[in-house]
Amino acid sequence: MDRNVNVITDLKGNKIVLINDIIFKGKRNVNWKDVEQYLRQYVGEFYAITDTKKIVFIGSDLPDEYSNSNYTHKLKGASANAKANAAQGLPEMIGIATGKQYEENRKNKHSQDAKYGWYRYESRFALPVFDENREVERYNVFHVLMLMRYAKDGKLYLYDIIAIKKETSNLFQSEDLTQ
Repeated sequence: MDRNVNVITDLKGNKIVLINDIIFKGKRNVNWKDVEQYLRQYVGEFYAITDTKKIVFIGSDLPDEYSNSNYTHKLKGASANAKANAAQGLPEMIGIATGKQYEENRKNKHSQDAKYGWYRYESRFALPVFDENREVERYNVFHVLMLMRYAKDGKLYLYDIIAIKKETSNLFQSEDLTQ
């Protein structure tokens, strides 16, 4: 799995997953089947949330849910492209996740796959914006909620990322970064 991803610290000391390549391009529509195929490489892997040492597993349901959820189908333009390209940084986004919040099941259909409910964690990632010469002009920073199901086997599984919001106060130039 060849990915061009780094975890950096912004000027305020906050961690951001810097995704350096835009692999899912499209002015109008994202090809979600390609995103789903890309996500299959993570199935069976697991990653630790650095602050809590909690292990988060990637189950076989992630590629389909991530690419075909109701939330994903409502996304348009930059938000859709951001979610598609965020797939490259999921391991690191799990690693820097913060702000754990528990939530009970809302739908009966989840009583099997999320027997013990859901956790939402906050995370951030940045994507490059290129100028006409294909040089990085700046980075757009996005805030997301990572939705994790607490399964009957007692494990946390990444289910989807939702609530993608561009942080307009955190647009930064490449020289503003520290590694």
